[in-house]
Amino acid sequence: MLDNVLTSLKMTKLSHKEQLAQAEKLLKQVGLYEHRKKKPAQLSGGQKQRVAIARALASNPEIIIADEPTGALDSQNTKEVLKILQDIARSGKTVIVVTHSQEVAEAGTRIVSLTDGQITADERIRDPFSTGNDLEELSSRPLTRGASWKMAWAHFKNAWKQNLIITIGMAIGLFSVMFFLGLGNGARGYMNSFIDEIANPKAFQVTLKNTDALTSTGMTGKDKDRIGNIKHVTKTEYGYYAPTFTISYKDKTVQNSILQTTNDTIVKKNISNKAMPKGDQIVVSKDYAKKNISKDVKKAVGKKVTIGLTALGDDGKPVTITKEYTISGTTEQMNLVSMDSLQKAATKQGAKLKPNFITASVDNLNNTKQAQNDARALKKNGKVLYSITGVGAMLNSIVQITYIVGVVLALVAGISLLVSILMIVATTYMSVTERTKEIGVLRAMGARRKDIRRLFVNESLLLGVSANILAIITALAVQLLVNKLVYSTIKFDIIQVSLTTTITTVIIGLLIALIASLAPSGKAARLNPIDALASE
Repeated sequence: MLDNVLTSLKMTKLSHKEQLAQAEKLLKQVGLYEHRKKKPAQLSGGQKQRVAIARALASNPEIIIADEPTGALDSQNTKEVLKILQDIARSGKTVIVVTHSQEVAEAGTRIVSLTDGQITADERIRDPFSTGNDLEELSSRPLTRGASWKMAWAHFKNAWKQNLIITIGMAIGLFSVMFFLGLGNGARGYMNSFIDEIANPKAFQVTLKNTDALTSTGMTGKDKDRIGNIKHVTKTEYGYYAPTFTISYKDKTVQNSILQTTNDTIVKKNISNKAMPKGDQIVVSKDYAKKNISKDVKKAVGKKVTIGLTALGDDGKPVTITKEYTISGTTEQMNLVSMDSLQKAATKQGAKLKPNFITASVDNLNNTKQAQNDARALKKNGKVLYSITGVGAMLNSIVQITYIVGVVLALVAGISLLVSILMIVATTYMSVTERTKEIGVLRAMGARRKDIRRLFVNESLLLGVSANILAIITALAVQLLVNKLVYSTIKFDIIQVSLTTTITTVIIGLLIALIASLAPSGKAARLNPIDALASE
């Protein structure tokens, strides 16, 4: 109730301390100081009328107009209200009471009778009260932004149950967006760390896009020069990749997959002896070693194997190149030999091993992506020349797909935010309808249309802020819990809600609240003050 009286004082130039003192003084004047902490719903009809009188007196006006002040009151409350109005008149203010009751009319000093808008009688029934000379009307000002926020917060707290439901609904949508974007970030980070474990991120493999040319000529010196001239590329080397080949140990020959020459994309720490094979050495996959040499892969080191692969001879006919190697180490999947050893073996057997990829090394990790894009952009006669190959390129594609899936899931989750918009719109419209009289009172006390609009926009923004806070707390809690559960398995934080994701979600939440409030707040601002005051 104190806030109710303070509302009109907020549109004066008094300090907050002065406003509070004035509001308490007015409540004492109408006999409601003891009830100052009550809510309007807890007041009787007579008490509500007295609050209205106190609110009207707040700006210390010269004239008070009371429209049917005792219309819905019992005889006792009628007497109390009339006494208050008489006291106000005695203080030097002009009090005009509009009434159909002769009893109420006779409580005044002068009765002016009207019929169909025309004065039919003007009777002085007693001497007028003396006119005060010390009346000083308080200087008014528009409703401040701070006052609007305080009023919005007060109503937000009063309707907390309804607002809590909307806040939870909106927070679920915002949380879903944060969670799936965080999952996308985490999955991408996990895949990148996985790539860094198995491939050097500062190097990439380039091959001809035209497979016919790759078969007939392989990668040539011109190709090597083109790749070497790309900005940030510091080193290039030829390489050879065979998707299948034969490998023999003692009398057992098997078809195996992936034979590749050593290059800078390979990480040495993934080789059991932490060293690249040289000369007649070979690194074989652990799977081959377990199945064909020894279940204890360490015992495979030092054993001799013979590989066989097909290449074109000098006459253009297929030639099988064979070469004996000594196992120097093992890897998880691929088999590695040096390019020089393969080429020498091919030359001895009348064949020419044509490189089918070039490895490019980059000066800085941050420039790898740009160098790859520049390689893909190289053209001849309008046709793209090269594509990026190797395990790193393949996994990079998986990273992008994983991130896109996370974004798509976040967008799907964002659909629930549309429901939040509808909830806020419906609730704000209901609030406007329920508070029509309050809007009329505010307009009558001097609030502008934009003040009314701002009031309802602020209430919606409070919903957005509370939903954001709840969503952020929930997202961080779920992130902590999920990461703790899965870390022991993958040794990585799979959910990573970044600061950018958080800020983006906050902005989305506030925009939703703002957009949802525009139509209802506009309706509230356009209400006619007279019609609003007359509403029930």
